[in-house]
Amino acid sequence: MPHEPTREEALALLVEFNQSENLIHHALAVEGTMRHFAMLYGGDVEKWGIIGLVHDLDYGLYPEQHCLKVREILESRGWPEETIRAVQSHGWGRCVEVKPESDLEKVLYTIDELTGLIAATALVRPSKSVLDVEVKSVKKKWKTTGFAAGVDRELIENGVILMGKDLDWVIGETIVGMQTVAREIGL
Repeated sequence: MPHEPTREEALALLVEFNQSENLIHHALAVEGTMRHFAMLYGGDVEKWGIIGLVHDLDYGLYPEQHCLKVREILESRGWPEETIRAVQSHGWGRCVEVKPESDLEKVLYTIDELTGLIAATALVRPSKSVLDVEVKSVKKKWKTTGFAAGVDRELIENGVILMGKDLDWVIGETIVGMQTVAREIGL
């Protein structure tokens, strides 16, 4: 019987499957950002946060099965189908064909990559902090293809279209979301 997982369960699972400090910081950044967007969308802040926290659960041990192995892991622990589907949807078009449909899924799909670009932008600032990152700084780095080359800018743009929002707004709100967890993510 599926149960609604707690944040403590989600965090314990994340740490069980991921030893990389960078992956854990990324998960915490996505969690904080998802919580922020949940407030903007009138969503369930706890649910959105937990999904953000475990979105890359399988990446550390099973990078070649990313977004696939997570279903097996979460099902074996009795997590709800809605949560599993949402986690899988962030890999749409890359490793799974689970298209983001709900607001939660569309936001996760979009901000997953965007948090990486914002983190990279923060790290090249003198402060090395997300607390003073601005939209214009991120947009400037966006145009430099060699900067954070692993960040799929086209995916972010497609996500913004799915969300029906403006890129600057999504960047700005993602920065705010990351600022809420700046200490936890070391930025």
